Amino acid sequence: MFTGIIEGLGTILKIEKEDQNIHFTVQSDISKDLKIDQSISHNGVCLTVVAQDQQTHRVTAIQETLLKSSLGNLKENDVVNLERCTIAGGRLDGHIVQGHVDQTAVCVDIEDQGGSTLLTFEYDASLNNITVEKGSITVDGISLTVVNSRTNRFSVAIIPYTKEHTNFAHIAVGTVVNIEFDIIGKYVSKLLSLRD
Repeated sequence: MFTGIIEGLGTILKIEKEDQNIHFTVQSDISKDLKIDQSISHNGVCLTVVAQDQQTHRVTAIQETLLKSSLGNLKENDVVNLERCTIAGGRLDGHIVQGHVDQTAVCVDIEDQGGSTLLTFEYDASLNNITVEKGSITVDGISLTVVNSRTNRFSVAIIPYTKEHTNFAHIAVGTVVNIEFDIIGKYVSKLLSLRD
């Protein structure tokens, strides 16, 4: 489990394809502290560390992960958001994040609001995922609050710190991001659909 509070950034050094899988070698300040078999979130996707040294770690994305996320779009030198799993008994500063991406979304608008930035994302509503005003959403692994909730789009307002310390500094109109919808909302939605 994660909280959506980004711990650091990583740079994709190497991308290797093997059958339907993709292996990513990532350079980061936290790579030296990782362990083999440990779960770590990369742009919101929970991946298992399969190798590591003092400067890098390696993870593998399988076909199911690649189909549901934007990881297949990554290129060498791209920057990703990193978060290690939550320590039991620690603070839950963001919200409950599983690292299981539901789908991708596309940034359709960026608006400077003089002290904050409003980013609007559009997603495929036919997959039955929903947002609610002031609810939680995870965008590329970042725990954020929904504003302007619509059927197939939502916005988030970020402070300068978030923009400077995450890959949001690189997001532009047209950028594809990973979305994990709030787990509580997903359960409620599923229960209501079963009543029909």
